[in-house]
Amino acid sequence: MRLVQRCRSPSSTLSSSSSPGAAAGAGGGEKQGLAPPGKNPFVHDLRFTPLQKVQIAFMTLTLFPIRLLFAAFMMLLAWPFAFVASLGSAEKELEKPLALWRKVVDFLLKAIMRTMWFLGGFHWVTVKGRQALPTEAAILTLAPHSSYFDAIPVTMTMSSIVMKAESRDIPIWGTLIKYIRPVFVSRSDQDSRRKTVEEIKRRAQSNGKWPQIMIFPEGTCTNRTCLITFKPGAFIPGVPVQPVVLRYPNKLDTITWTWQGPGALKILWLTLCQFHNFVEIEFLPVYTPSEEEKKNPALYANNVRRIMAKALGVSVTDYTFEDCQLALAEGQLRLPSNTCLLEFAKLVRSLGLKPEKLEKDLDRYSESAKMKNGEKISLSEFAAYMEVPVSDTLGDMFALFDEDESGKIDLREYVIALSVVCRPSKTLETIQLAFKMYESEEDGSIKAEDLACILKTAIGVAELNVTDLFRAIDEEEKGKITFADFSRFAEVYPDFAEEYLYPDQASFESCVQTPSAPTPNGFCTDFSPENIEDERNPFQKKLN
Repeated sequence: MRLVQRCRSPSSTLSSSSSPGAAAGAGGGEKQGLAPPGKNPFVHDLRFTPLQKVQIAFMTLTLFPIRLLFAAFMMLLAWPFAFVASLGSAEKELEKPLALWRKVVDFLLKAIMRTMWFLGGFHWVTVKGRQALPTEAAILTLAPHSSYFDAIPVTMTMSSIVMKAESRDIPIWGTLIKYIRPVFVSRSDQDSRRKTVEEIKRRAQSNGKWPQIMIFPEGTCTNRTCLITFKPGAFIPGVPVQPVVLRYPNKLDTITWTWQGPGALKILWLTLCQFHNFVEIEFLPVYTPSEEEKKNPALYANNVRRIMAKALGVSVTDYTFEDCQLALAEGQLRLPSNTCLLEFAKLVRSLGLKPEKLEKDLDRYSESAKMKNGEKISLSEFAAYMEVPVSDTLGDMFALFDEDESGKIDLREYVIALSVVCRPSKTLETIQLAFKMYESEEDGSIKAEDLACILKTAIGVAELNVTDLFRAIDEEEKGKITFADFSRFAEVYPDFAEEYLYPDQASFESCVQTPSAPTPNGFCTDFSPENIEDERNPFQKKLN
C-alpha cells in the first residue's frame, strides 16, 4: 500500500495560480488535480524563543490586564446603543431609507468597535481595494477563516453574518449580534438550513435594502497555509459575490485558532501580549457567476476559491471540516500527520459516497471482500464493485491501494480504509472487521504479515513495523493471533499504538487533548443543505 509516497508526490500539488477557466473545465468532468497541502491546515504549532517568552511574561504583568479591561469596557459601552437600535421591527425599517438616528448609532458602534480593536493591539488595519455596494454584491465571501479575530471586518462594515441561533442568548454579545441583523441557523430545526438559504436569497435580491452578508465559506478555522473546500451555501443564491481575503502578516502568529494548537483563551492572552498586531483586509473585484455556475454552486464556489487563493499566494486543497474530524478522532489508532486517509476520504466524497451512510453496510462489504480470499481485482472490476463508472477520481482512489503498480488491488485494504473513514474513533471495530477478512478458516487466526497489512492500511501509511507488537500479543509464541488475543491486549494496553508502533518515528504525531466530537471552531456557522452534494453528483450509489 503506497499511500505515503503518493500523497507526498510533488507533481500532484496544485499551484494557487490556476485560472478560473481551468476550474470550470474541472467542473465539467476533467481531472482537477487537487492534492493535500504540504502542511496540515488544521494544525498550528506555536513555539517561542527565550526572548519571546520573556516579552510575553513582561506584557502579561503590565499591558495584558489593561487591554483586557478596556476591551471589556468597550463591549459594555456598545451594548446600550445596540440594544436600543435592535428594538422594534427591523423588517419595516428596511423598506425605507435608513433613519438619521440609526446612521448615528451605526457610526458610534463602528467607532467603539474600532477603538476596542485599537486597544487590543490592532493599531492599524490595512484595507485594500473597494468594498462593493450592496446593489453590486449582496454577499461578501471571506477567507481564509483562521480566528475569532476575523470579526474585525464584520465590526468595521457592520455587515450581517450567519450565526447559530443559540448565540443570540449570550449576554451582551447576543445583543451586539442582533444589531447587525444576522441570519440565524437553528440546530433544533431540521429544515433550518433550507430556510437559511431562502432568507439569504431574499436578502440578496432586495436591491440593496438589506445589509451585505459576510460569509466564511470554509466553515471552520485553518492555519491559512491553503484554502480548504468552500461550502456551497453562499453560492446557492447564484448572485454576484465580492471575495475578501484576510492576512495577518505578524512575525509571531498568535492569531491562528485551529483544532490542534493553542486554545481560544490562550490565543486571546498571547495576542493581547503583543505590542502590535497587523491585519490586512483586501476587497477583490466582484465576481459575477456564469449561467453554468448559477446552476452548479459547487463549481461557483471552487472558482471563487481559486481567485482568492491566487490573491493570497497559497494553494487550494479538497480538505474539508469532515477531514478535521477524521484527523482528530479519539481512538487507539490515531492518524499520523503523514496519513493519506484524508486523501482517501476526499476521493470517497468526490465519488458522491457519504461515509455516514455507508457505515451500516460495512459488514456486507467485508463479506464480499473476504470471498475474494486475497485475489486482487482490476480497475474495471473495482468500478463494478462500487457501481460507478471508471473515472479519474476512481483511478486516483484505486492507485492508493495499488502498491506494486500492477494494476491490481486487494479489496480488503479498501474496506479497512473505508471503515476508518466511516467510524474513525471506533478502532477495535475496524480491527475486528479486518480480522474477519484475513483470518484463516481453521482457527480464525492471522499471521504477522497480515497484522502489518491491516494496521498500515488503518492508519494510512506505506510501511509499518509490527514485529514487537505481534510478539507482545503472541505470548504463547504460536506465530499467529486471533482477534480475541488482540482485544485482550488492547484492553490491558490501551496506548499500544504509541508504545509499539510510533515511538521511533517522528512523523507519527498524534493529536492529544482534542475534543472527541469536534465542531467547527469559527463564529460563522455552515448552513449548506446536506443534499447539495447529492444534487450535483451523478455517481451517488451504494456499494455492493
